Amino acid sequence: MSSRKKSRNQWYRMDLHLHTPASADYQEPNTTYLDILRKAEFRGIDMIAMTDHNSVAGYSHMMRDIEQLTYLEGLGRAQPDELKRLVEYRRLLEKILVLPGFEFTATFGFHILGIFAPSTPVRLIEHLLLSLNVPPHVLDEGNSEVGASADVLTAYETINTSGGICIAAHVNSSHGVAMRGFDFGGQTKIAYTQDRYLHALEVTDLGRQDRNSTERFFNGTKSGYDRRMRCIQGSDAHRLNALPNTDKNAKNANLGVGDRVTEVLLPERSFEALLEMFQGTDFSRTRPYNPSRQPLDYIQAAREEGASLVQSFHEIMTKAGGRLYSIIADVCAFANTNGGTIYVGLTSDPKRTPRGIENAQEGIDILQQEISRMISPRLDVEIDMQETQGKPIIRLQVPSGGDRPYAIDDNKIYVRDEADTTLAVRDEIVNLVRQGLKIQVEASPPEPPPIPNDPPRPKAKRFAPIVDETAPVIEPVPPETPSPTAGVEIIGEEQRGDERYYTMRDLRNSNIVQNVTRSSARRLWHYAIKQHEGNLPRQDKVTWHGDIGLWQRYVKNGETRYDLVQRVDGQMRVYYGVTDSGMPGAWQVFLVPEEAESIDPQRKE
Repeated sequence: MSSRKKSRNQWYRMDLHLHTPASADYQEPNTTYLDILRKAEFRGIDMIAMTDHNSVAGYSHMMRDIEQLTYLEGLGRAQPDELKRLVEYRRLLEKILVLPGFEFTATFGFHILGIFAPSTPVRLIEHLLLSLNVPPHVLDEGNSEVGASADVLTAYETINTSGGICIAAHVNSSHGVAMRGFDFGGQTKIAYTQDRYLHALEVTDLGRQDRNSTERFFNGTKSGYDRRMRCIQGSDAHRLNALPNTDKNAKNANLGVGDRVTEVLLPERSFEALLEMFQGTDFSRTRPYNPSRQPLDYIQAAREEGASLVQSFHEIMTKAGGRLYSIIADVCAFANTNGGTIYVGLTSDPKRTPRGIENAQEGIDILQQEISRMISPRLDVEIDMQETQGKPIIRLQVPSGGDRPYAIDDNKIYVRDEADTTLAVRDEIVNLVRQGLKIQVEASPPEPPPIPNDPPRPKAKRFAPIVDETAPVIEPVPPETPSPTAGVEIIGEEQRGDERYYTMRDLRNSNIVQNVTRSSARRLWHYAIKQHEGNLPRQDKVTWHGDIGLWQRYVKNGETRYDLVQRVDGQMRVYYGVTDSGMPGAWQVFLVPEEAESIDPQRKE
């Protein structure tokens, strides 16, 4: 259990994606390295990374210039203009942390940023690029075209094990690993954006809160994308100043130095502090910087999104009324699901003034004690005090547990079901045990490096969905129309005496849960069974779009949900309670515009 009190951290501005004249496509080749540093100073930037295409030549040229000027100064042979340049370098490098790096072009043209400590020898970074199959001549040319280079996952691992920060560049744009707008490569997208060696995603729409924003897609609520990813922004500058009338929010903007900046909360301005932040899971430590707007209130932004699979809100934490127990149950549920954040001292209603916690440190101590006493096995939850709208609140950051299942009082096992915490049923507990065993195997120490002349060991498969092999097998959906990735489907039923038992499929993770009755069903399952028993969809009343259709929509806890249908081999499958985030590809035709969401009059309870 850890509790981080308010530290002396401060916000620094960083632009970790800058090109220099060492990139072949740099638009102002007469720009000097001092020009870039002066522009960064003018924009108020504290940290930059020089990330030329498949090359560290730009950073190397700057450092050689400084070394040569210093050498001449030591000999007493430096000319006045050279001494002036050296003094300017020293002044600027006192104010700006400059990091060496590169923008690597992986197989199929995907771009990846590798950023390293200033103490890293340039030759070591060049050797790393050569090991990724970058041709030697490209190290000097700074060309984005490299031929048959290493694959994306190899690049992630190589950068990480070499001590670097690994960031997928402009993921929602061209050459981005998220492949936004493509209808293929689902497992590849998951692998490329969820890999454990990847520290962050660089996006061009940071700060947008609509359902289509990249940051919201990777917030841990999407099926298959269970690892929440940190999103940052960088300018990807190929010039000093943006072209006139450039839209800074455009995906392929011609931006200048510091035109897209991220603020980061660090104890000091250093590579080590930056790496520690990227390796952590406190997502409130990065935020988009825009000089024309107030700094982002991370907690208020979370309230705008509302309760979800990965976050919950509790206004008070008294033992009376079971409110403290509800918080502990959320901790248990998040640990058994995707991890998440719990805010105590306010509701999820963004229009309601936060209540706050009168004695936050006392509240933190109580939560630490109760989590330690009630939850087993031991779970390391980070608890601290934050502030929003002038009110102190408590934040609990719960990891996705590595020793599942977690239980309260040894026998109450909770899971997260969209915005609700519920007791796990038998089949879910079985799946949690299997997940715990799989996590432990993956977390086992890696094999030692092979000795010379040893045959290379095959790489382990990185992603393997957990499937209940004893569950009933259902007809797979044709790949061109995959089922939604949120909600529930009834895939079987059986009458036993006076009771009817159902088999449910959780659309988020494809887990099969059997022996569900109307009386034992949790909220969404109960709704699905109720609809199945008394309000089955009629084909002539469905809004069809090819073989997929909308039966009805409704609003639950302020969120629009959809009951959808699909014709497969002459049969009609029904998906209940699907959320916006669970409607990929063709299903999005049924989405209600965000500004027009309201209760659908055709919903029948």
